[in-house]
Amino acid sequence: MEAPVYTQIENLKVTVFQAYLFWENIEKNLINLALRLSMGVREKTDLIVLPEMFNSGFSMNAAALAEEMDGPTMQWMHKMADLYNCVITGSLIIKEEGKYYNRLIWMEPNGQHQHYDKHHLFGLGEEDENFTSGEKQLIVTLKGWKIRLAICYDLRFPVWLRNKNEEYDVLLIIASWPDKRSSHWRALIPARAIENLSYVIGVNRVGHDGNQIYHSGHSMCIDPYGSTVYYKPEDEDLYTFSINYEELVKIRRQFPFLKDADKFVIQ
Repeated sequence: MEAPVYTQIENLKVTVFQAYLFWENIEKNLINLALRLSMGVREKTDLIVLPEMFNSGFSMNAAALAEEMDGPTMQWMHKMADLYNCVITGSLIIKEEGKYYNRLIWMEPNGQHQHYDKHHLFGLGEEDENFTSGEKQLIVTLKGWKIRLAICYDLRFPVWLRNKNEEYDVLLIIASWPDKRSSHWRALIPARAIENLSYVIGVNRVGHDGNQIYHSGHSMCIDPYGSTVYYKPEDEDLYTFSINYEELVKIRRQFPFLKDADKFVIQ
């Protein structure tokens, strides 16, 4: 494998929103999230990251909560992206051709968007009985950074997230990860960063949901060496940090482990 050719790329400024969510109340969530963003985003940012199902909480009530791709939450995301002149991302329940998807939206300020449908559906929570699994991976670009998108349960499956040939620089995972398994979340995110020689940003929610499941946050950003860039346990948090491309290049050159990885194909 030929060595990648690196170009000069600016640092990426990321705003993570470890948010409290109102159970199955889309209107209230959108109003509250907009208010909190207006109070908390005090500097220019390139990307705002919201948790999984940020407009409803992680609900299996898909028929009642689903929206079309031109629905109010998509319009809200376009408005926020335009207002802050940045990309905004998070997932919501989308109905398409009679099927329901846990769909992560990557919304740009001009209204153009891409999406990733959650591949690994959480059987323990009956997500597989209420939603359709996505089959396609998605890597987006922002200011020269290649960013792989994933949702919650995907984190447990390293083959699906494997960084083949340095195809991505950042693995971004949004989640509604419960506190009772937070030790798994805190272990797996650094593991994915180290094994894939990439930054990993994980954004979780906080608070109880309608099933009285408690979420304790622990949102974080881990660099390719496994060091912590950002970490926040408990409590709502809206925080902006930068990740450094030169540091990514330095670590990959010092530890060129990806070139020795096993070859495989996902069926």
